[in-house]
Amino acid sequence: QVQLVESGGGLVQPGGSLRLSCAASGSIFSINAMGWYRQAPGKQRELVARITSGGATNYADSVKGRFTISRDGAKNTVYLQMNSLKPEDTAVYYCKMSLRRVERLVPYDYDYWGQGTQVTVSS
Repeated sequence: QVQLVESGGGLVQPGGSLRLSCAASGSIFSINAMGWYRQAPGKQRELVARITSGGATNYADSVKGRFTISRDGAKNTVYLQMNSLKPEDTAVYYCKMSLRRVERLVPYDYDYWGQGTQVTVSS
């Protein structure tokens, strides 16, 4: 019932910028947290950035100072602004949202994942 749709990936030169977005639709009572993960070929999926319902953020050391996560509560959307991109940023980026749904007056917390969007940084 809840779906996450990602967009904004593509090919960019080193030093360039991209802005990823992820919009959630469906029956949502509240959003506990939103985050971005990435997975490069042959590597484990890693946390890139996360933002809580209270607005607190955290970032992987490798992207601090270059990436910014933000959200738009009215649109149930999370963004990832990526600046000063490096070849090592190349990966599939996945959006994840921790959502609370109410079913038969009972709250349930679930994690939902987007389909992934490819980011390639190359000259």
